[in-house]
Amino acid sequence: MTNTILIGEDEPLQRRVLKALLTKKLGYNVLEAENGYQVLKHVKDSNLGDISAVLLDLEMPELNGFEALKYLHKHRPDLPVIILTSKSDTETAVAAIKEGASDFIVKPPDPAQLDIILKNAIRLSNLSRELTRLKRDREGAMSFSDLIGYDAGLSQSVSYARKAAASDIPVLITGEISTGKELLARAIHGESKRVGAPFIAIHCGAIPESSMENILFGQEKGIGIPLKIRGKFREADRGTIFLDDVHALSPDAQVKLLRLLQQREIEPVGADKPVKINVRVISATDQDLKEEVRLGRFREDLYFRLNVLTIAMPPLRERKQDILALADYFMQQLSALDALPLKSFAMDARNYLVEYSWPGNMRELEALIHRALVLSEGNIITRALIKQIHETDNDSDMPATGPHIILRKPNGLHKTMAEIEEEAMQKILEQYDNNITKAAEALGIAKSTFYRKIRQN
Repeated sequence: MTNTILIGEDEPLQRRVLKALLTKKLGYNVLEAENGYQVLKHVKDSNLGDISAVLLDLEMPELNGFEALKYLHKHRPDLPVIILTSKSDTETAVAAIKEGASDFIVKPPDPAQLDIILKNAIRLSNLSRELTRLKRDREGAMSFSDLIGYDAGLSQSVSYARKAAASDIPVLITGEISTGKELLARAIHGESKRVGAPFIAIHCGAIPESSMENILFGQEKGIGIPLKIRGKFREADRGTIFLDDVHALSPDAQVKLLRLLQQREIEPVGADKPVKINVRVISATDQDLKEEVRLGRFREDLYFRLNVLTIAMPPLRERKQDILALADYFMQQLSALDALPLKSFAMDARNYLVEYSWPGNMRELEALIHRALVLSEGNIITRALIKQIHETDNDSDMPATGPHIILRKPNGLHKTMAEIEEEAMQKILEQYDNNITKAAEALGIAKSTFYRKIRQN
């Protein structure tokens, strides 16, 4: 991304010199202010992240730099402020650092030194912001404003989520892999009356069926049961439990979850009596639950209990207005956490990011930016590098991820090879929007063979 620097300097000549240095030599965007009031107005009118750092002269009319600095330190502690000072006035600059300034530089600044100071300040600011976000996440206090695109590509989803946060109704979040279903669930929890209480996320598809009941609902020590397990639902008591891949719940776990939703109680394995529990259930799936019900893999009564309010998370290809904001966020996050140099996207690279379909959604975007940060040799990430990464890692026309195939029937028996083949063909066809030519190419068979097998099944 291209960072924006706000210059607070009352002398027009100094502003012109600084602007030329920042834009032509160092590659930053620039905003200008000639007094403290204008500095504060720019900051108040901006969104979080719009301004990356402030270069601030302390001797300005109307509202001096010290007063502006005190306000910024109190109301925007995440925004780094670098003091502009003269050689004879370094003591004042040191005093400004005690008031919250990040650093100072003597006028006229050396370009290399200024670039280093700005990059270090921006990296530390991004790291601090990310740690603050992680702290809110750990404390179960995420909000909808933490979601990039909450006011753009995710506006409709967030609108439904706000209604869900105002009550305790079960919510079913649908969407492809890595569209941010868990993040939305965390924001619903953080905006609800359960904020601060536990938020427990469970990926049902990763739990072996043989231990699913014990892990989710707990078990009591007794004859033949040597160990007591509290269980994830009891860990989430008074808070929210998030069941991702809810379609992967075993039949027995589905029965117990249905009882929880109906009776507000659970039955730990080996317990003599049920245990009352107060927990809000949010579930998510990348599968068609109605189809799972039709195929006998998911209980219809449980489906209706979970599906009181459905919120669809759109894939990245349907929220292109958010892609560059997400790319900039991942750039800042990865640069800060991995101590990598902060870089910018060339304009044609930014166009490529928006044009690409992102079948792997946010996970694919984050992975690409991580590799680009590591592999790019200069300060600019080019379109050629991004295309090279795509061509090296995978065929850009082939989805990076997709729905998995369940190998067992509801009765526990393995499916036949013909049944697995039919399911594979149906799923790959769905991924390519019913384009048989692309689906056949992806499976490595002729289009005529694909047609014949579809007709046979």
